[in-house]
Amino acid sequence: MGVDLRQVVAGVLTLTMFVMLGNMIKRDHFDSITEKLPGDVHDVAKVAEQGLFTLTKRSGKGPWLEDGSELKPCWSKTNFDEIEESKGFITFSLTNGPEYHVSQIADAVVVARQLQGTLVLPDIRGSKPGDEKKFEDIYDVDKFIKSLVGVAKVVRDLPDEISIQSLAVVKVPNRVTEDHIVETIQQIFQAKGNIRLATYFPSVNMRKSAQKSNLDLVACLGMFGTLELQPDVNEVVDSMAERLRTLSRKSDGQFLAVDLRVDLLEQKGCHESGSSGRKSCYSAQEVAVFLRKLGFDKDTTIYLTQSRWDSSLGVLKDIFPKTYTKETIMPADKKAKFLESEDSEFEKVIDFYLCSQSDVFVPAISGLFYANVAGKRIASGKNQILVPADISSSSASPADFVSPYVLKKNHLAHTCFC
Repeated sequence: MGVDLRQVVAGVLTLTMFVMLGNMIKRDHFDSITEKLPGDVHDVAKVAEQGLFTLTKRSGKGPWLEDGSELKPCWSKTNFDEIEESKGFITFSLTNGPEYHVSQIADAVVVARQLQGTLVLPDIRGSKPGDEKKFEDIYDVDKFIKSLVGVAKVVRDLPDEISIQSLAVVKVPNRVTEDHIVETIQQIFQAKGNIRLATYFPSVNMRKSAQKSNLDLVACLGMFGTLELQPDVNEVVDSMAERLRTLSRKSDGQFLAVDLRVDLLEQKGCHESGSSGRKSCYSAQEVAVFLRKLGFDKDTTIYLTQSRWDSSLGVLKDIFPKTYTKETIMPADKKAKFLESEDSEFEKVIDFYLCSQSDVFVPAISGLFYANVAGKRIASGKNQILVPADISSSSASPADFVSPYVLKKNHLAHTCFC
């Protein structure tokens, strides 16, 4: 069968047009990204030079970017002076989910180090009254205690002779400073001997500070070097990640995680834009259009943090049929404990760690979840964090929407890892 030369020429011209179109895609979307989610922007042309990731597609289909190198901790036990005799006990609780836990741990370790106090292993409290768990129900106790040897003393329980009701409650701002501890907390601790910390979050701020402190490396260790999931919980997370990779054979075992929860999307003001054009979250339809314009095809496997399937997610599944929530990928024998109980703490943990492990993370909702997942991903070299935006053109480069936390290297994690 002969070959029509005109068809060959037409094919070459069509291919050339697509290449030219790709090169013409504008890179002016970053100006609006800083107004939507925390972080600043950086010149995308320098991204590859910085080694954040390789701006090329992997062998699988879709616009997947190569991971960067895993970073090494800047802190070392040799950086810390020897612990002096304990001057009292410091108790606290972990609340509101793992994105808060990592910050609460960091603050407690910093306070204990500065005051030479002994930390009492925290309990874990959910959003409902009476919803309490032991630390070891979710996290590895031995790892936690061992990680703080030489930094802060830790005991499993408060001595029997000390009543928790007698402890002075001290409010601690997230990312507490040495000055605040000395000026506000130290006097109470010295007077009472034992205190209970209650961390509050004046704002979501995970940017690295321009001011250096002697406690910076202590905070880094507390946030990134103390918490590991206990084996049963870790097994569930790993099995779900493996299931998602199995479903992603057509994209070389890669999957995408989207933090998208219907209850938050329905909150008043979620989609409102102020004079600055700021947008706090994106709907399922907006996320679907965003991903499609970036070049993710219908075979892309997507994990949603939404707990149960909701009809509003149908538009996302129409475009990306391989879209899943927990109930469809969790092992059947694990659902009774981790999914079907009234306690949602396990589900929050699963979401946090799956979003930290996925090949691509898309934070459809701004907030601490996005910020602290970004920190874990930056530390492990998983820099593919794509911040949603309204794309006016028919297509765009994924590199234009990488999180400013990554591009500007202004996340706290960049202070903690070298």
